[in-house]
Amino acid sequence: MKIALAQINCTVGDLTGNSHKIIEYYRKARSLHADIVVFPELAITGYPPEDLLLKPRFIADNIHYLKKIAKGMRDIPAVIGFADSKEKNRYNAAAFISKGKISKIYHKMVLPNYGVFDEKRYFKPGNKPAVISLNGMRIGIAICEDVWQSEGPVSALCRQGVKLVIVLNASPYHTGKIKQRQDLISSIARKFKVHMAYSNLIGAQDELVFDGFSMVADPQGRITARAQGFNEELLIADILPKESMAPAEEGTKKADLPSTEEEVYEALQLGLRDYVIKNGFGHVVIGLSGGIDSALVATVAKDAVGKKSVHAVFMPSVYSSQESFEDAKKLADNLGIDFRIIPIDDVFKSYASILKEHFRDKKQDITEENLQARIRGNILMALSNKFGWLVITTGNKSEMSTGYATLYGDMAGGFALIKDVPKTLVWRLARYRNSINSVIPERIITKEPTAELRLNQKDSDSLPKYETLDPILKLYIEELRNPEAISKAGFKSETVAKVLNLVDKSEYKRRQAPPGVKITPRAFGRDRRMPITNRYGQKAGST
Repeated sequence: MKIALAQINCTVGDLTGNSHKIIEYYRKARSLHADIVVFPELAITGYPPEDLLLKPRFIADNIHYLKKIAKGMRDIPAVIGFADSKEKNRYNAAAFISKGKISKIYHKMVLPNYGVFDEKRYFKPGNKPAVISLNGMRIGIAICEDVWQSEGPVSALCRQGVKLVIVLNASPYHTGKIKQRQDLISSIARKFKVHMAYSNLIGAQDELVFDGFSMVADPQGRITARAQGFNEELLIADILPKESMAPAEEGTKKADLPSTEEEVYEALQLGLRDYVIKNGFGHVVIGLSGGIDSALVATVAKDAVGKKSVHAVFMPSVYSSQESFEDAKKLADNLGIDFRIIPIDDVFKSYASILKEHFRDKKQDITEENLQARIRGNILMALSNKFGWLVITTGNKSEMSTGYATLYGDMAGGFALIKDVPKTLVWRLARYRNSINSVIPERIITKEPTAELRLNQKDSDSLPKYETLDPILKLYIEELRNPEAISKAGFKSETVAKVLNLVDKSEYKRRQAPPGVKITPRAFGRDRRMPITNRYGQKAGST
């Protein structure tokens, strides 16, 4: 049997566009003489459709499009993800289409309700496995979370004698997820002695990125075919009988697995590109400071949407160094992007003059630093309003975690590209990108991080060194370790206490941050929903 896995980029709510894409890939599969073509989870609606599912018309419309598509699928069978409705209940469903008709519908049995998933809010679980027959082979159908349960639907399918399990997926990306999925599919295939065909969505939806890497495994658990990541592809693979099994190294096609830096960089590109395109933005604008964060953001933006669509603005104050200007200008030249200079000194002096009477007898402090950041935010937003450019903010996860960012200043914008990227990973990504071709000036990567909002300022004045900070943040935010456990991992208890206090006090800031690409197992937002008003583990008092 020749199976086609259609790894396509669907847009939430675009029933017409998604349907056209499904038809396009169906025709490709037919022209390549596939015996069956499999599309991702909820391919008709896009994933996740969230509260669109609460609109009865939306459910009815997606079923209408499915039936319309089915009529044209007369040559080879197809399995397509959609949202079903039955007896006033909604289901995450897969339709098996044969000879122009919907001949079987499967309802997802295991609904994820953790991390970024809220499927129990929208769907009822199915209660019956689905088995179809094609070319004399019994085939089971499963949807995403179904395969993550060791004694769930897959084991029930195998007890019914299936030889191939088809899995429709919309599995979001985070670092390490690609290998985790592959290990899972291999182990299931080996355990139940079945072929596994795993078709995964690609594309981005708000903060989520779907990386693809669709794959096929044989009953020995060998990955015999694997699609590329972060791009659309029609993966064609042969499901071979045991006696004619190809050696493990002779799979139909196996794209290489990327390094951590490569996969994260690809995820950031895809996340930004889809956010810009799917929301109708033509151009982006970035405040370029001469520092590593804005340099990485500008570089990803150029790679994602093209140099003609990226605008960089350098906004110097009296505290900005000549080196920062030189580095920002050199980066912009290397990238070939629009570079503008808008000084903020006169505006800052005007603010100081207006507030002088009210700030009488008060020393300069973080107030004046934040004023500079907010002036810059206002300038970027003015450019956004005037020209329709999307403002991309440049704060990283280390800063967002500890509140080392200014509300309505450097946090002002429409998309926070690296909000889930720790500072130490920012440096690694810059090195990775320069290994392809050197565009980020070396001095930007090696110099001491500074916000340049006061004389001789360094990030380490306010925060522990990032080499210390990031592991603490990972243990606390992603692994949910308590202070004692973090200290036992090799960190000074006073440092741990300071960092955790900064994280807990900054929830109100993060709640007001723009969306950004999720790349870690536990990102702020959908993954981590802490109350803003919260005194657990804190002393009462002002934040």
